[in-house]
Amino acid sequence: MKTLTGTCHCGAVQFEIDVDDELDVARCDCSLCRRKGAIMAGVALDRLRVVRGEDMLTLYQWNTMAAKHWFCSRCGVYTHHQRRSNPNEYGVNVGCFDDIDPFSFGDVPVGQGSRLSTID
Repeated sequence: MKTLTGTCHCGAVQFEIDVDDELDVARCDCSLCRRKGAIMAGVALDRLRVVRGEDMLTLYQWNTMAAKHWFCSRCGVYTHHQRRSNPNEYGVNVGCFDDIDPFSFGDVPVGQGSRLSTID
């Protein structure tokens, strides 16, 4: 297992995730994810830690209010969300990790927000 460190654009928010060998990445086509265009990696709740700037995170929810989307209140970058379809897992913005090139994943699977259980 290894630890990856991510930040928002301005650096106010820093977080870590513990991952096994590879990231399981996907995109979502729900109304919010389609607009933000992020590639997300799934991680269990206990494998993400906000190590700096928790007070800078702003929560956004809509519709059923089940999913919880966090972003930096200073620069606006989406960092992670707790999934509606699996509340025991976060979707994490892969673009927040300096050591990962989000364009290196090639064809990233796209799920249909309300119908794909692993993404929302």
